[in-house]
Amino acid sequence: MKKKGIKIIIALILFFIALIINFSNKWINNTIYIISYIIVGLEIVRKAIRNIMRGKVFDENFLMTVATIGAFGIGEFPEAVAVMLFYQVGELFQSYAVDKSRKSISSLMDIRPDYANVERNGKLEKVNPNDVKIGEIIVIKPGEKVPLDGYVIEGMSSLDTKALTGEALPREILEGEEILSGFVNLNGVIKVKTLLQNLLGTIHQQL
Repeated sequence: MKKKGIKIIIALILFFIALIINFSNKWINNTIYIISYIIVGLEIVRKAIRNIMRGKVFDENFLMTVATIGAFGIGEFPEAVAVMLFYQVGELFQSYAVDKSRKSISSLMDIRPDYANVERNGKLEKVNPNDVKIGEIIVIKPGEKVPLDGYVIEGMSSLDTKALTGEALPREILEGEEILSGFVNLNGVIKVKTLLQNLLGTIHQQL
């Protein structure tokens, strides 16, 4: 992504040089436009050709190639380069957004608990949070992460919520209050009735 950003900047500088400075020979301007286009658009043209050979014709690479080369064909050099630049800038922002989303999901995976203490038949069972059913009772001991969303039915405690909310101070939790997966129980033992199955675990499996 960094390499693509550098290419866009260089192409943009050349584009503005050709756009602002009127050289005595028009072909000097056109040559600069072509160089700018090659820097920012050669990758797209290559993808279009490669996809055509694979039988995939009408994609965005093909359409951008046809549109920009067509603009060159009718002598609209600035428009050809500008269209390719705008397209590549949009692709850059899209790549940045996708990368940021992936990092956000990865950070969520870091707060995903590995187990849940479930009350079944009067005994505590340590199970995978994905195997806990809605409405089951889980016991969360001091120092443990909250494995599933739910509400407290017994006990009280302080929770470290900064992984989800960013709050530095612990939050007091009482009976009847909602509790979210990813919080850390700091002191008292609490019993929680689950509301949802482990969403983070589901996301992790899908990835």
